[in-house]
Amino acid sequence: MSQFKNIKFKPADTAAVESAISRIKSEPASKEELKLALSLIDLTTLEGKDTAMKVKEMCRKAVESGTAAVCVYPALVSIAKSELNNSSQKVASVAGGFPAGQLPLNLRLAEAKYAIEQGADEIDMVISRGRFLEGDHEFVYDEVAAFKSVCGAVKLKVILETGELETLDNIRLASDIAINAGADFIKTSTGKIPVNATLQTMCVMLQAISDYYKETGIKCGIKPSGGISDGNTAAQYLRLTESIVGKEWLQPSLFRIGASRLVDTLIAEISGKEHTNAKKDGY
Repeated sequence: MSQFKNIKFKPADTAAVESAISRIKSEPASKEELKLALSLIDLTTLEGKDTAMKVKEMCRKAVESGTAAVCVYPALVSIAKSELNNSSQKVASVAGGFPAGQLPLNLRLAEAKYAIEQGADEIDMVISRGRFLEGDHEFVYDEVAAFKSVCGAVKLKVILETGELETLDNIRLASDIAINAGADFIKTSTGKIPVNATLQTMCVMLQAISDYYKETGIKCGIKPSGGISDGNTAAQYLRLTESIVGKEWLQPSLFRIGASRLVDTLIAEISGKEHTNAKKDGY
């Protein structure tokens, strides 16, 4: 029986959101922050033209650069798993009718099961935004719970697609629903619509995570995705997270960044800082 009716929901604290964002340090990212951000990336390719070769090359890049994971479509999970067989990188897979989620639930769950059978360590699923916006919030709770039942020990990242949820109160409600239904992570975006991660939406999601942790002692991870294109932007998300839930969240088990091009940018920025420091030191 659904536990949805037992959940106490809260509105977004917009004053706290603006206050938290205003307190974030605005200075450029340090080399340590750049390296930390790099280690927290889910290196991603989610295109119709993805091939086995492209996934293999991406996996090699993930190992060389030390990212947390790779993220691919279910049909390419086995390729990634084989390529990363002797490495620490996890294999994540979008599943459940990504990115729209417009399939019957049984088919969406079957896709998640398939990805897990192929070797996925983590599943990134999307909530049914249409049902949510219609007010059928219990359906969204039940679908997340069903995905978690399928996943078992496999990590479940629940994509809210915040750019389609219209208000901060809706983002807070969707966060609370996903967390209470068993999400191991809540994730901002698919990266497939114009509006992706923002500091405002991230802050609301972090408030939900913080409140749930205070009430239950259970930690839920967070994954901003889309629109994080350089080290300074990544550092803003790291600083915001630390300010709300603490530094202990800044590890792969609780924080990820979804990105495809950010890795190359961070590597170049880290190299640039090392080159600058070497010049300062006389090398």
